[in-house]
Amino acid sequence: MIKSIGVVGAGTMGNGIAQVAARAGLDVILRDVTDDLLVRALGTIDKSLQRDVDKQRLTVEAKREIIARIKSTTVVADFESVDFVVEAIYEDFSAKAELLKELDRVCRAEVILASNTSSISITRLGAVTSRPDRFVGMHFMNPVPVMKLVEIIRGIATSDQTYSDTRELAEAMGKTAVEVNDAPGFVSNRVLMPMINEAVFALYEGVGTPDAIDQIMKLGMNHPMGPLQLADFIGLDVCLAIMNVLYDGFNDSKYRPCPLLRKYVDAGWLGRKTGKGFYQY
Repeated sequence: MIKSIGVVGAGTMGNGIAQVAARAGLDVILRDVTDDLLVRALGTIDKSLQRDVDKQRLTVEAKREIIARIKSTTVVADFESVDFVVEAIYEDFSAKAELLKELDRVCRAEVILASNTSSISITRLGAVTSRPDRFVGMHFMNPVPVMKLVEIIRGIATSDQTYSDTRELAEAMGKTAVEVNDAPGFVSNRVLMPMINEAVFALYEGVGTPDAIDQIMKLGMNHPMGPLQLADFIGLDVCLAIMNVLYDGFNDSKYRPCPLLRKYVDAGWLGRKTGKGFYQY
């Protein structure tokens, strides 16, 4: 029975996962490398829950209880008592592998390690641990408190028990779990990112302005957000990292990242988080 969860990485995805887990009644340990990052994450969670209080979807007392269930730490060793761990750091194989090796040493043998990676091979990540059968992909969507989907990715060694326990946890957190097998980009980003990349090519080749491209996809295809606006929301560096995983994983030119996407990332124009991407913020 999973009663406590460790979340590594207190950024947008990590603090969202921590909030949803605590709201589902789980005890949460949220870890990042500095106290400042943790203070910022807890502030984000507080504001998010307060919006629900203001809309009368949550009582003040319930909000207080949810926040009380979240403990923050900078020390990975504090995860020795948790029942399940989700890694939600930045999209880089080497960084994730080093962290997972450390978690593998600290966590009890029966604990499932999950990665919120949006594209990196679950099989490859699981192989750096001593528990590849208890390693799984648990890909939440952004913003985590709002989006219902969790893409659960089975690596080649992921056991049926690990999959079912992870699915049960996702459903206890109020999510709809969808099973996929391990492949570059899984399903979500294998379909989404080439569309975003093609929208960047349309801009690069002067086919339309950012607003024109986004309006066509919103009004013509009924997308809630245009692909360039969505890229800014996700982060252009994240989009580029995922396109690189697809390009390297399939060795197929249709996944080649647009040169304009590379240029924006080189310029530090990463979207909303830097105040400039395809749009100004």
